[in-house]
Amino acid sequence: MNEPAPYEPRVPSDSMPPGRAALSVTWAALPFLTLGYATPFTFAAAALWRRSAHLLVSSAVYIGVFSLMLYLLPDIGKQDGAQQAVGVLLFLLAVVGCGHAFLIRRRVFDPHGLAGIDNEAVVERVRRQRLLRVKARELAASDPGLAKELRIGRPDLPRQYKDGGLIDVNHAPVEALALLPGITAELAARIERVRAETGGFVSAEEMSAVAGLPPQLTGDVADYAVFIR
Repeated sequence: MNEPAPYEPRVPSDSMPPGRAALSVTWAALPFLTLGYATPFTFAAAALWRRSAHLLVSSAVYIGVFSLMLYLLPDIGKQDGAQQAVGVLLFLLAVVGCGHAFLIRRRVFDPHGLAGIDNEAVVERVRRQRLLRVKARELAASDPGLAKELRIGRPDLPRQYKDGGLIDVNHAPVEALALLPGITAELAARIERVRAETGGFVSAEEMSAVAGLPPQLTGDVADYAVFIR
């Protein structure tokens, strides 16, 4: 199975991690699960955490509704309409509050939309790829024949050995050469042509000089190029 191209873009998921997603759902469900009694406290806690004007206003409204409900509770059975009013207020706290919480739960628990982006994993992946390239280069330098059998630097061929995204400049086809950073299809074709004329290269510096590549590309190309003879 071919390794991914060294510059294949990775699009991170915008979904929250399972733990945070479960916590956000629990928070949003509290108004309904507590029949509205936890609604003002749910929104007040979120307002204190996020310092959001929307959450501050919402918590103030729900606290007002909750206070009015508590005020009317003793009058149930004494005044006409008190029971109906309390029922309406509980509906607002439980059902409307729950729906409101579910609508804004992502803004509360992931206000910047970054929860699904695991930067630490990305950094670790890049470090691992760098180490794989170092080990593959060492193997290619000590045993070029084995490196060829393992197809190091040949993303165009099926292989099992992981080389961190190396490209074998002396053997890879033009399509693979174009995977090198900054190497366009035109430059890849030029490298292939000069390679055929000279028999190959020994370093990124020599390749840049002989093939007439832009000097600023040399360092980036050297990170991903391997020169197996």
